[in-house]
Amino acid sequence: MSTKKIPELFGSMVFNDDVMRSRLPKEVYKALTKTIEKGRTIDPAIADVVANAMKDWAIEKGATHYTHWFQPLTGVTAEKHDAFISPIAGDRVVMEFSGKELIKGETDGSSFPSGGLRATFEARGYTAWDPASYAFVKDGTLYIPTAFCSYTGEALDTKTPLLRSMDAISEQALRILRLFGDTTTTRVTTTVGAEQEYFLVNKEYFEKRKDLIYCGRTLFGAPAPKGQEMEDHYFGPIKPKVAAFMDELDEELWKLGINAKTEHNEAAPAQHELAPIYATTNMAVDQNLLTMEYMRLIAERHDLVCLLHEKPYAGVNGSGKHNNWSLSTDGGKNLVDPGKTPRENTRFLLFLSAIIRAVDEYQDLLRMSVAYPGNDHRLGGFEAPPAIISMFLGEEIEDIVDSIIDERTYTDHKAATMNLGIPSVPTFRKDTTDRNRTSPFAFTGNKFEFRSLGSSQNIAMPNVVLNTAVAKVLSDMADQLEGAVGRGEAFAPAVAAIIKDTLTAHKRIIYNGNGYSQEWMAEAARRGLSNLRTTVESCEVLTSEKSVELFARFGVLSSVELRARQEIMLENYAKVLNIEAQTMILMATRQIIPAVEAYIIHLGQAAKAKMEILDGDRSYIRMEKDLVSRLSELNAAAYDAVNTLRQADREASSAGNALAVAVAFRDKVVPAMAALRAPVDEMETLVASEYWPLPTYGEIMHKQ
Repeated sequence: MSTKKIPELFGSMVFNDDVMRSRLPKEVYKALTKTIEKGRTIDPAIADVVANAMKDWAIEKGATHYTHWFQPLTGVTAEKHDAFISPIAGDRVVMEFSGKELIKGETDGSSFPSGGLRATFEARGYTAWDPASYAFVKDGTLYIPTAFCSYTGEALDTKTPLLRSMDAISEQALRILRLFGDTTTTRVTTTVGAEQEYFLVNKEYFEKRKDLIYCGRTLFGAPAPKGQEMEDHYFGPIKPKVAAFMDELDEELWKLGINAKTEHNEAAPAQHELAPIYATTNMAVDQNLLTMEYMRLIAERHDLVCLLHEKPYAGVNGSGKHNNWSLSTDGGKNLVDPGKTPRENTRFLLFLSAIIRAVDEYQDLLRMSVAYPGNDHRLGGFEAPPAIISMFLGEEIEDIVDSIIDERTYTDHKAATMNLGIPSVPTFRKDTTDRNRTSPFAFTGNKFEFRSLGSSQNIAMPNVVLNTAVAKVLSDMADQLEGAVGRGEAFAPAVAAIIKDTLTAHKRIIYNGNGYSQEWMAEAARRGLSNLRTTVESCEVLTSEKSVELFARFGVLSSVELRARQEIMLENYAKVLNIEAQTMILMATRQIIPAVEAYIIHLGQAAKAKMEILDGDRSYIRMEKDLVSRLSELNAAAYDAVNTLRQADREASSAGNALAVAVAFRDKVVPAMAALRAPVDEMETLVASEYWPLPTYGEIMHKQ
């Protein structure tokens, strides 16, 4: 593709601001823009005009259908396609699309996870247009981003609470800005850039592994002789086949206006990363979901399969998603940018202290927001942050925090110049602080990087929690400051006091050291930080009194909606583990155990043939004898482990309510799965390759 065509290509399939400006009447465009930028209610009178312009544009792009594209509580997107055709006299049709069809859609509200909000026989659900997320054309269909709710009004999706949380944080941030004398800002938006890690595997190998097909991860597999210990894959040369995949992915994402910017090899063999430029959070969520969809789709075209599971392979890096979060005004000011003199930037320090307090007070909710069975395998090692939530601020900002708490004079960190001692290599400015790859929540200069997200998850819920928690703290701070100003107190001292008190009370959440160390585990416990190790423990936080009060205060999620989500998370946990357990049983009984038995028979026949040739001399069959003995022992252990796992799965599935079932899967099924994997992985190292029924880690990770 010619680089000259990229600017023309970018966003060409998106009904974006430029398209709206050129196709809508001036007054309609202004009204719609006000809805998008200011969070205002859309005027139904303009809906027909917008719908007609959207339809005409989409048809020019080859669309014949439209769909309300939404995000049910399945973790993926959903869509139902309707044609633009409408019958007229004489058995003819015209292409039509009304404002009513744009604004409202109807779908089945009980066939998606509802956590008890909808009974099976209660089918009606509604989708509602989200004007703040641009419509786009994909595969001959006009996609209209929407929210999804039940007939009785409860949110059945991830977008509805996200939009509510964005309104909440905007309202409370505006209260703070008004106190600082800002009278021009009318909306504050959260922005996100979601870095996406993933693995690629040859389709040939993928199709030979039931665990990858059914579970997205390997349930068996001995370590390859070479994993990532040589550190030569990270940022290494990109293989031609992978480069071709990345090139096509970029092109398709650019058409949809997705700022795919950075791509490289990640730490583990066959692991890669794509990083976009940030976007408004609701659009960033949509774009990340599209990115994952296109990764899977385009990989197939290159005889590859994209694995988005958090831990496809044991013993090497898992895949995460780094959620780069920031706050910006509609005038383009980044509220978490410290500027050149951060110690004197009172507005920055107030927002910083608010975020620190929010992360500390709602650390358990943030951990819950990234809870998923796949992430249980990933968190705590191989560059993934631990389950304990903490914040990394860097040396400069932490020094500022300490100077405020200790009421001492702060000395500016002077930016040093890096000189490599090579005349031909230019000098450059060194950053004032390092990075910390083990921190769950790290300040990276003008944004916060929430690093705990799993690679397969929808990023909406982590941002719902973050937005709402920060909104709550900003609300409390605004109450304090408005009260102080109302009593005639000077503003500057009141702000300084709030910043100091907040940082002092919540410094425990700040940690710049090694998040993997045993010393940190002990120190975190001493500080009183929570350590929710598994999804099951994390789910229980969702309906605590503290959580219910937080979300209800800003109308983000009701107690009923929270209980539903908790039920869905617990059910999903059990379903995922049940599928994995059943897959292990299937693979062990129908592939692995029979294959090992066949190899044992082969060894016996080989030993018998040797004995005949050597006139009964047994001294030369010790290899066969030893292998037969060990493999027979391991295969019997695997057989017993299959029966134990089968029984554990049955007992867990009938343990009672959703919580009891999830606990049983965690406590009984997970250990039983590990007990089955151990003998199988050892047998893989002993059985001849032509007898082993599965592609090995070495083949999967090193042959793209």
